[in-house]
Amino acid sequence: MGLTATLAAYAAGLDYSRLPADVRERTRFLVLDLVGNIVRARHDAESTPSLLAAARALGVAAGNCGVFGDSARYTPAGAAFLNGALGHSLDFDDTHAAGSLHPGAPVIPAALAAGEMVGASGAEVLSGIVAGYEITCRVALALPAKAHYDRGFHPTATCGAFGAAAAAGRIMGLDAARIASALGIALSQTAGSLQFLANGAWTKRFQVGWAAMAGLAAATLAREGFKGAAEALEGRHGFLHAYAPAPEPDRALDGLGERYELMATAVKPYPSCRYGHAGIDAALALRAEHGLKAAEIEQVTLGLPRAGLLLVGEPAEQKSNPQNVVDGQFSGPFVIATALATGAMGWDSYRLLQDPEIRRLLPRIACVFDAGVEAEFPRAMAGRLTLQARGQTLSRFVHYAKGEPENFLTEAELRAKFAGLTESVLGADRAAHLADGVLAMDQAAGVTPLLRLGSSLMAARLAGE
Repeated sequence: MGLTATLAAYAAGLDYSRLPADVRERTRFLVLDLVGNIVRARHDAESTPSLLAAARALGVAAGNCGVFGDSARYTPAGAAFLNGALGHSLDFDDTHAAGSLHPGAPVIPAALAAGEMVGASGAEVLSGIVAGYEITCRVALALPAKAHYDRGFHPTATCGAFGAAAAAGRIMGLDAARIASALGIALSQTAGSLQFLANGAWTKRFQVGWAAMAGLAAATLAREGFKGAAEALEGRHGFLHAYAPAPEPDRALDGLGERYELMATAVKPYPSCRYGHAGIDAALALRAEHGLKAAEIEQVTLGLPRAGLLLVGEPAEQKSNPQNVVDGQFSGPFVIATALATGAMGWDSYRLLQDPEIRRLLPRIACVFDAGVEAEFPRAMAGRLTLQARGQTLSRFVHYAKGEPENFLTEAELRAKFAGLTESVLGADRAAHLADGVLAMDQAAGVTPLLRLGSSLMAARLAGE
């Protein structure tokens, strides 16, 4: 079998109950992480009002599927789109370093919407989620991701459409041939551009939600007998050849069924581009260890790999002068300045974009290419922070940032992140019940009660926004 057919057969046969225990647990952890992002973004992302208004105008805001943090019900396509876009709106969602993408945001919303469509059990939905993660990440590995990035593509959206299709197809019970057809249909919908970096555009969020919806639509079309393109991934005009100059398709199949790329997925303790997280860890550690104050810091250098420098370090003039949340999320100087000045880097830190103390620090922070950091990438999203203060030079190299697979968050830490994102929307009790429900979803007869538990009185009051 070719690449597309092999991955489709893998997705069709994936059974959550037969997965290793650590994979089953990690899957539920990753769902919990994304749900927290969705709930908070539903109420606190600046792009949300326009997303909801467009959903209503397009007629997808009247159905039977849920969006976390929202008391309204949506069509399956609308729910997949909104949960996907909201899940990526805070840039606080999971990351796969080698694939340079965020697999959860396109995959999990498509899986949940498919689960509601067909009344699938929680375990069946989790089966689809694992399949979706594996296809998303393995397609990115086959590009490989750096070459795809260099062409200006956003792999979370492009590769995510295939993962979303595989997830939804698995949950709908499609056989291998129909999942392959779904991947062929998804091929016609793979889009995602890095041009959002030019002006802090909200298209990064939109295109991830669109990928979730596109994958759901592809699986639904295939279920109804619609024929998709054959060899969608490896064909002459397939994804790998069209979207990258020198693909390595064998990488997509390496260890398939034995090594889980889902287990190589990290979660974020900070709501910003992952390339800056090792630097934030270092900044927080040096600040605490030496009792540093912002006024004492004379100069800071953040050492990054080439890919990280592209996203959070260049152009230097723009990164040192962030004007909005998206700018801040992709500004190495801003996240390091915030960590050094406040001892934290959370979602509420973006209220400090114009803070005078932060502004004084920004021009003192330079992002540079670091050969030692590059040598670790993509095995590790490392970083090196060097600063001058009190006449001393202080430096910290962080090999595995907090949240990386080798330094993963504990269940208690994940629950704390979830509570910090959701309690202001749901209240402490409801947020805790939702967390419990997500972590026990493998025992649930269906996912609709879980999505209803994620609604809120706040959402009902804001339904007319």
